[in-house]
Amino acid sequence: MFKRFLIPVLAAFVWFVSLDGISNASAKGIRFIRDAEIERTIRIFATPVFEAAGLDPTAVKVYIVNDNGINAFVAGGQKLFINSGLLKQSDNAGQAIGVIAHEAGHIAGGHLIRTHEALSNASAKSILGYVLGGAAAIATGRGDLASAIILGGQHIGARAFLKYSRGQEAAADQAAMTYLDEIGASSKGLSEFFDKLAGQELLSVGRQSAYVRTHPLSRDRIAAVEDHVQKSPYTSKALPERYEILMNRMRGKLRGFTDSIVQTLRRYPKTDQSVEARYARAIAYYRRPDLDRALPLIDSLLAEAPDDPFFLELKGQMLFENGRLTEALDPYEKAVRNYPSSGLLRADLARVQIELGDPAYLEDAIGHLRVASRVEPNRAFNWRLLAIAQGRSGDTAGSALSLAHEALLQGRKPDARFHAGKAEGLFPRGSPGWLQAEDILNATRKKKKK
Repeated sequence: MFKRFLIPVLAAFVWFVSLDGISNASAKGIRFIRDAEIERTIRIFATPVFEAAGLDPTAVKVYIVNDNGINAFVAGGQKLFINSGLLKQSDNAGQAIGVIAHEAGHIAGGHLIRTHEALSNASAKSILGYVLGGAAAIATGRGDLASAIILGGQHIGARAFLKYSRGQEAAADQAAMTYLDEIGASSKGLSEFFDKLAGQELLSVGRQSAYVRTHPLSRDRIAAVEDHVQKSPYTSKALPERYEILMNRMRGKLRGFTDSIVQTLRRYPKTDQSVEARYARAIAYYRRPDLDRALPLIDSLLAEAPDDPFFLELKGQMLFENGRLTEALDPYEKAVRNYPSSGLLRADLARVQIELGDPAYLEDAIGHLRVASRVEPNRAFNWRLLAIAQGRSGDTAGSALSLAHEALLQGRKPDARFHAGKAEGLFPRGSPGWLQAEDILNATRKKKKK
């Protein structure tokens, strides 16, 4: 049933490396998680921290890695990678925010700048493969380093290329505490996170968490954070209640989708009627699939929050993936209406509208996909869906241009040239579509820098 969950092209919770035509990031099949709700939650947590660090929040790209290990790291400049395991193991929002603040300290401090420069033009997929020891490292142009990683094994990648010095770690800790003070937040969460990892420095490398392997944890660091916690005027200041609500929902959703169904149902028994528990159980039953149990649970959540876009999204996903397309349309439409800025939700809705096969929905689907492609221009599958909708509506030129965008993003330059050439011949010379086709043709002709 888990394989079945991976198949749908658009879902409330997806691994985009499978869905957008990108190969697995490592031999182990580590993948990225794309989910509108989780990404929004992380942004809410991170934006004040990034601003306090003097960073442009929109310039920092955050990626959720589908890995149960506790880890987070920065690579390729302003790309922040957070393992799902770290989020699932965080007891509260303060712990997750503390880790984000620490990583922001590494970004602002320019730590490991040489490695970052080597990876600055690489895709997130290539970076993850590079760090995990996968062949995707070759995409960075550093074949010598890629070979060393492959020969040395998975852990060598992270240890050799992302391991911070003790001085850098202490500096990032201090920066994190400064940022947290500046936004009026407690550093207690960072201290609690370190407590979780305490003692791992004494373990063999193979038994240490990935976070400890790349972020050396010493008693001096722990003591420095504890000392700050004792002195800071913000230590007893609680985060807004909303943050804990968001954290609980994110944790329940991650566990519902990434843990085994048995494990989820054991962790969240029927006696637990919290939002987190019902959310996780609804997802577990849907994955089984058992809609007779899943739908009443999501309906109970919607009864309490009828306009919640993510509960609506999940209900639409449940119905859509079980062939109930007409029923899925309404919750997806409401989800987009309540969260119109989400490209993922708009693409989900457009997929349903296209699959219904009714020409009356095509114009609306095209509108949603145009917005989705503007919000996420590098998501290849948005362009694929747009091409399908345009083709069915008779817009041959637009369809060819969208296929060219998709092919270029996927690195299929011959296909990109073919579709862009077709689009160029169909659009009026000098029109926006013609100019875009020209840009794609020029991009396919560029030679790689030596």
